[in-house]
Amino acid sequence: MRDLYAIRSKNLEAILHTFIAVFVARRMKPDILHIHAVGPALLTPLARFLGLKVVVTHHGPDYDREKWGFLAKLALRLGEKAATRYANRVIVISNVIQDSLRKKYGYTNSTLIYNGVPDISNNKSENSYITSLGLESEKYILAMGRFVPEKRFDMLIEAFNQIENKDIKLVIAGDADHETHYSANLKSLAKESRVVLPGFISGEPLREILTHARLFVLPSTHEGLPIALLEAMNFDLDVLASNILANKAVTALPEDSFFESGNLQSLKQGLLEKLAKEYIPIKYDLTEYDWDKIALQVKEVYTEILSRDR
Repeated sequence: MRDLYAIRSKNLEAILHTFIAVFVARRMKPDILHIHAVGPALLTPLARFLGLKVVVTHHGPDYDREKWGFLAKLALRLGEKAATRYANRVIVISNVIQDSLRKKYGYTNSTLIYNGVPDISNNKSENSYITSLGLESEKYILAMGRFVPEKRFDMLIEAFNQIENKDIKLVIAGDADHETHYSANLKSLAKESRVVLPGFISGEPLREILTHARLFVLPSTHEGLPIALLEAMNFDLDVLASNILANKAVTALPEDSFFESGNLQSLKQGLLEKLAKEYIPIKYDLTEYDWDKIALQVKEVYTEILSRDR
């Protein structure tokens, strides 16, 4: 692995980093260059011009995210189109994305390979991290993600404030990559509502906070394949998620796991119903999201491309 320079800029960091990486890759002469996301995919034609075979993984229509302006959304759409036209193969992480490429571009050469969830054991005997946050096992709602408008954490806080169960707390793990007006307001709102914000967490703290949660909530209006949701399911957590197509595509979830996207009252009612039930861990079928299986599927794509003439 090699670290490359990139300026810290919401609009330019990813594309400039990819531009540099393409030329570094050309000098390294790899068998395949694998580009992730539709933004960096804008440079697929450049990589092909330089003689590289390219695989692009489409992680979702980033141009639908609220944080981007007109020009950024246009560039992201062009990146998606460039991937379908110039990449040797496009990998999609959900059938929703696969259907979208077929309808918009007539592109039928994509390969569906899900993202995976890490195999992390849950052990409720350890609780030092949640104790340090003032939390008790099975007495908090958990949400995770970046502090961007489409995650709708502001709506989650509003719904939580309308619940009279004072024994339950709300934890939102995450932060903003770049501080924005929205993320600053969200932090202020969370502070006023006594919501716990531990920031970005990983490793043991992440394992522990997932292990002891009572309920996981994903109120997003936009997702590709919701990794945070899969992580929660891997820990046998009861789930409440918005009924957007990307979330509904996780077929292991029962129907009572969803509320109407963007509807505050539907979210509030879902929270009340979930918290009223006795807490029972749920075993989900996550065989499609096993990293070993996924690695073999990606290897098959690479092998097929390398077996063909450029």
